[in-house]
Amino acid sequence: MSHVGVGPRAVMRSVAFLTAGVLAVPALAGCTSEDPAGKPLAEQDVAAAARARIADGGTLRWAVDSVPDTLNAFQSDADATTTRVAQAVLPSMYRMDETGSPVRNPDYLESAEVVDTEPKQVVVYKLNQQAVWSDGREIGAADFAAQWRALSGKDSAYWTARNAGYDRIQKIERGANDLEVKVTFSRPYADWKALFSPLYPKDVMGTPDAFNDGARRSLEVTAGPFAVKKVDTKSDQVVLTGNPRWWGEPAKLDKIVLRAVPRDERVSELVAGELDLAEIDPETADEVTLAGAPRDPATGTPLMGPEGSPAPGPQGRSAAEALRSWAVANGSDEDAAEEEILAREERREAAAKERRRQKALSGFEVRKSLEPAYTQLALNGSDGPLADERVRRAVARALDREKLAEAVLKPLGLPAEPVGSHLALSGQPAYADGSGALGQQNAKEARALLADAGWVSGGPVKKADEGEKAAGAEKDEKGDKDEKKSDGDDGTYIVGEDNKNGGSGDGGNDDAKDDAKDDAKDGADRESGEKLSSGKNTAQGGAPGAYAPKGTAAPAGSVTAPLAKDGKALTLRFVLPSGPGSEALRTVADRITDMLKEIGIGTEITKVPDESYFKDHIAAGEYDLALYSWPASAFPATDARPIYAKPVPAADGSLNVAQNYTRVGTDQVDQLFDRAMTTLDQKEARDLLRKADSRIWAAAGSIPLYQRPQLTVARENLANAGAFGFETPVYEDMGYLKKGAQGSRPSAPAGTSASSSPSSSSGS
Repeated sequence: MSHVGVGPRAVMRSVAFLTAGVLAVPALAGCTSEDPAGKPLAEQDVAAAARARIADGGTLRWAVDSVPDTLNAFQSDADATTTRVAQAVLPSMYRMDETGSPVRNPDYLESAEVVDTEPKQVVVYKLNQQAVWSDGREIGAADFAAQWRALSGKDSAYWTARNAGYDRIQKIERGANDLEVKVTFSRPYADWKALFSPLYPKDVMGTPDAFNDGARRSLEVTAGPFAVKKVDTKSDQVVLTGNPRWWGEPAKLDKIVLRAVPRDERVSELVAGELDLAEIDPETADEVTLAGAPRDPATGTPLMGPEGSPAPGPQGRSAAEALRSWAVANGSDEDAAEEEILAREERREAAAKERRRQKALSGFEVRKSLEPAYTQLALNGSDGPLADERVRRAVARALDREKLAEAVLKPLGLPAEPVGSHLALSGQPAYADGSGALGQQNAKEARALLADAGWVSGGPVKKADEGEKAAGAEKDEKGDKDEKKSDGDDGTYIVGEDNKNGGSGDGGNDDAKDDAKDDAKDGADRESGEKLSSGKNTAQGGAPGAYAPKGTAAPAGSVTAPLAKDGKALTLRFVLPSGPGSEALRTVADRITDMLKEIGIGTEITKVPDESYFKDHIAAGEYDLALYSWPASAFPATDARPIYAKPVPAADGSLNVAQNYTRVGTDQVDQLFDRAMTTLDQKEARDLLRKADSRIWAAAGSIPLYQRPQLTVARENLANAGAFGFETPVYEDMGYLKKGAQGSRPSAPAGTSASSSPSSSSGS
């Protein structure tokens, strides 16, 4: 089952990616032992094969979570399937590589360079001379200009999700020839390479009506290896066929059918032979792995059944007849004997059905990697006890993130390392472990922070009147005062920046103040009136929390007495979805609950319908604790800013939180993002982002836990498809291996299980 997830864009689309320009900007250095970015924790697993080993033709039936409501990736109701379609049928100037870094897509772009920075930043795109739309028209400046006007935010008639980056463009014009596009920016923009990916034709972007409605159910003009043949809402599928005007390497497949299949029905569709590729849950992965186990050459059944029991064997009708004869001869009731015979027949038929099921699954294999996304524990800092930064830090310091990561990832044979950044994942250029700004897990220091905030162990608790909310369910007046008192980074505690006395600290030391003043001064140069529209979030697929092994014991350790303040116990509302997959989320929530009990914090778990989990609780702020996920971005300065920006009052008196659903933010973090967004020096930008991440850790509004696992099942002979990891899929290279050919699989990462059999555990 796919729960509602969120992405820093309205849809996690194939956005543009960084490349080298003509400026003296240092290239991204390779990862070394000294490089805090490190390496990706897991390789992609797609059974990679050269095109020469792949047969021509065939259909790929690919399970997706939904048929999209729109094929326009820049609308608020776009989803993950919209992204998949856009990747296959539309131009993208850049694509993601195996490290989560952007690389130029030569099928569309020969080069892109910053040719001027004064008085304005100017970028010149040189397009592939063969690049044409499916109607024969060349891709050119008119398409770039139409997309800019539609997404600039200047015309409210366009129903756009976001205009980040496009609002910084001053003009777009034809360059020296038809193959050149000259883009002039009104303000410096470091993430300019994020623009125009995907690129829609001017037919879609040219007018509000065409933008709003013209590309919702069809795309008449495309420019990828595939084209949209139809969006069939009755059959719940999108059909893609080869583009006859495609100039690149021809697509190996004749057709890709994206079928909407619920997660809990995918194994049945695999058995029925109706799917070739699907993301799956751990239980399905176990079943597929069992189906590939050694089989009895005589019967074709697995030599060992589930949990190591002997696999059931066939029983003939002669055995049943012998049983009846024996029962009657020995004076047993014939009806009772007949019932036993029927029961045995049912068991025999069930065993035969299971053998057929296992045989059908034996032609598939599990491919696994880590998604470019991480699961976090969100702490709502808008009101109640968590409005006090000390309480949030205490919650964070109580968590053993390594144990949570191990519980989810280790049984899968995947690297079980906690995520150390809010803005990037291991291997990406901007990654560095900033969790030291908060400090390691330490229950004693967590209790000290709570005591400093006035929460007393075993203190008196008033009997709540009927209907009265718990401490975590209403605004705590003193907590609100504490929030106001510590608003901004002058009150942000960062480990290593506290005073020399080493107290729990509220960050009021001279070093921290000077640091904040310096950054405030740097941020004062921002141009006034700068805006970043928040847009809406859409379903991305995958659960917002985590899967963990069933029946795992709670962490050992003493549980302190419950804490109280002003007659109220410290109890936090932990909101979880209630649909399929909620049991796994509950397991992780239970582990966190046990960790919080050790420092005297109680939790009240509330399960809500999946469809309302995010909209009515997370986005609405109706929670204290919650589990959900963010995807990693190649452009964190642009994409992560609205997630961590300080909420600001709106004109109507409400609070504009953009995508910051924890409601925790500071002016200094905003300034660091803005400075990173305007510098063209990649090293300086990375340093600014890493500093911003340290401040986000210190504010303790969200606690990254682990990178989400990615489990897919694919036909054994399907190549270049599966668990893609960071990399953007190459749709024209997908296909079925020629007879006798084999695809390559990644080796097990160091320090993980070599077994390819995943346990009944996953995470999201």
